[in-house]
Amino acid sequence: MKQGSILERLAVLADAAKYDASCASSGTAKRNSKDTGGKGIGSTEGMGICHAYAPDGRCISLLKILLTNHCIFDCHYCINRASSNVARARFTPQEVVDLTLSFYRRNYIEGLFLSSGIVKSSNHTMEQLVEVARILREEHDFRGYIHLKTIPDADAELVHQAGLYADRVSINVELPTDAGLARLAPDKNTGRIEAAMAEVKDDIAQSRDETKRFRNAPRFAPAGQSTQMIVGADAASDADIVGKASRLYDGFRLRRVYYSAFSPIPDASAVLPLKRPPLMREHRLYQSDWLMRFYDYSAAEVMQATGDDGMLPLDIDPKLAWALKFRERFPVDVNRAGREAMLRIPGLGVRAVDQIIAARRQRTLRLEDVGKLTVSIAKVRPFIVALDWRPTALTDRADLKSLLAPKQEQLELFAA
Repeated sequence: MKQGSILERLAVLADAAKYDASCASSGTAKRNSKDTGGKGIGSTEGMGICHAYAPDGRCISLLKILLTNHCIFDCHYCINRASSNVARARFTPQEVVDLTLSFYRRNYIEGLFLSSGIVKSSNHTMEQLVEVARILREEHDFRGYIHLKTIPDADAELVHQAGLYADRVSINVELPTDAGLARLAPDKNTGRIEAAMAEVKDDIAQSRDETKRFRNAPRFAPAGQSTQMIVGADAASDADIVGKASRLYDGFRLRRVYYSAFSPIPDASAVLPLKRPPLMREHRLYQSDWLMRFYDYSAAEVMQATGDDGMLPLDIDPKLAWALKFRERFPVDVNRAGREAMLRIPGLGVRAVDQIIAARRQRTLRLEDVGKLTVSIAKVRPFIVALDWRPTALTDRADLKSLLAPKQEQLELFAA
């Protein structure tokens, strides 16, 4: 493996890390070097310049790289697989530490997202990842955000050490179905992946219990764990993916499941599709994930929004698709209905529903009042009843979908 300059290797390993979507920093504890009288370096607070976001909407910049893109595994869908003809590079743990601190001091970043290909063995690679976090935390008192990608086959004690240094740990399930994983990633095993996720879940639960009883108990992955699934590399339907995500949330108390649309790679295996799935499919899966996490939809309800082929429609969002299938549930009286029923009204978000419930305690709401709380009252009108509004036959119109579907328009590349 040819070793170039730091910048040359950074170009290779930063580019190789772009395929991992699970780098959000929501849920981490607030931690600042000012808390210790100015000792240490870094912070999880303040404004950043990248694309990871805290729960309150702050942007937190992350240095997102691989320790190495060399890998002994040969997953068909991975650009860094053993048989892939790509430029290879590798950092030492100390070099990653130096880069992180150097970028932080220049105000480029506020944290680190570190993953890696598997080099030598799972345990050896995991030791290297943990060493990066250890040096940052113990030798430099780094208080910024750290997200480590852990390796399912690594020893449980190594993964535990990772969680003691990192704000978040994540283990990728890779593909939605066992059959897809066996076909496209024969070196990986669903049972081992989920066993590792279960151990992390137990460590997080134990840590939270200990911190309630002992003030100085060490925290384990305070921002929880997440995972990622590749969409469109195998024959899994959206219903399969939604069902898998629901089981992961319920079984392992994940903070997030990320969806990454498969992207064709150079010298691809013949078992992979020739074209990437529509990016809108990835977007619809994120919307369905949102429905389960914040709108109290069950996985079965989201699956009801799919077609006969198990796929979510691309022209309308899953919430509208569900409402059009179950028109007998509408219209909903915004002055009387419960919160669960109102969360199913297309066009109303969680905040709008809560504001409606608060406002109707003071007065009976009109259509105009609801319109002030939503971006598009046209989308809401067919599904609600207000003091001065009833949709009459509008809810049952055969062409309702075409009336509510977003209009297709050609955008101008150089429009002012």
